[in-house]
Amino acid sequence: MNSFFASVEQQLDPALRGRPVAITAMENEKGSCVAASYEAKAFGVKTGTRVAEARQLCPDIQFRPSRHRLYVRYNLAVAEVLDRFAELERIRSVDEFQLILSGPATELEGARDLVMRMKRAVAGEVGECLRFSAGIGPNHLLAKIAGKLEKPDGFRWLSQENMPQALAHLSLDDLPGISRGMGARLEKAGVRSIPDLVALDPRHARRIWNSVEGERFVRMLQGMDIPLQPSSRGGFGNSKVLAPEFRAPEEAYLVSRWLIEKAAARLREEGRVAGRFALQISIADRSGWSRSVKCAPAQDTLGFLRINRTLWRSAWPAIRGQTLLSIGVQLSDVQLLCDRSGDLLSGVQAAERSPQEKAAVAADSINRRFGAGTIRYGDNQPHPGFFERG
Repeated sequence: MNSFFASVEQQLDPALRGRPVAITAMENEKGSCVAASYEAKAFGVKTGTRVAEARQLCPDIQFRPSRHRLYVRYNLAVAEVLDRFAELERIRSVDEFQLILSGPATELEGARDLVMRMKRAVAGEVGECLRFSAGIGPNHLLAKIAGKLEKPDGFRWLSQENMPQALAHLSLDDLPGISRGMGARLEKAGVRSIPDLVALDPRHARRIWNSVEGERFVRMLQGMDIPLQPSSRGGFGNSKVLAPEFRAPEEAYLVSRWLIEKAAARLREEGRVAGRFALQISIADRSGWSRSVKCAPAQDTLGFLRINRTLWRSAWPAIRGQTLLSIGVQLSDVQLLCDRSGDLLSGVQAAERSPQEKAAVAADSINRRFGAGTIRYGDNQPHPGFFERG
């Protein structure tokens, strides 16, 4: 989808159509833009541009707070339309879809005709302001790259017939998955361009990446259809860029308690336990504080809150009196509850919940029925933002 968040806002408010629009994470001058319309991009406003800088670049720009739940509803509406035309294999993100083509659409002209019909359907059924750029390829990587070559409202294709010439004008770090560090590794190995990378022996790529993912990446660039690997849940976490009124350590600590309640509830919802807790604190002077500790595999909110309090006490000499910019909590070393061993000291049997965990599950049930925060674990400070609005 092209400038999806801003396009949704333009669709809902006709007064914004044709005007530069930016979506912000916070409703104040200290935040940054998380999305921008093409009218705003023409002035140099992009993701990450500070609000004050965006006003300087484009005095006529209109700001709107992000409403992620709203964008998810539009995402699902678009997905419903696309799925009628082709097999919707995967919703890759809130603004990206992966489809499998069949029949006449496996040929270029058939695919082009299908894309044009999908564009008309999305505009007619979901909203005329919603446009997308389509990429066609023999695998998900080349299709994704092709979809970024022509924006907005574009259509491009990549295959063995036009590769690597079609990408020769791009640099290596224009490709998804090529970070600055990986670019340095490739440079050291003599790979300085996309044609160099496409010509690379996939086995050599495995050594450069120090992972089979390097071999998979190069083989996909060469046109092989390699399916996405199933991913496993590595952890449950929440982070928050703090609004100005919550940047004192005392207020930020209460926000951290709220984040833990949310993360632990998600942990229980998926029937998992976590064996490690981490806290990260970013300070306005560009310093930071972080610590990670192992714990007995658990899904008990009160237990994680006790660890959090201990870590804040350890951090206090470094953060006392400071202005904090962001905080994050992470529950990791995750495993399924049904795989957890028993504990002889506490008397909890294998795959069973402790009394504290059972109480937490009961609290989750009440909160689902009567609303979030009906039962809380002591003082906390809710800090809704990007993912809670809409």
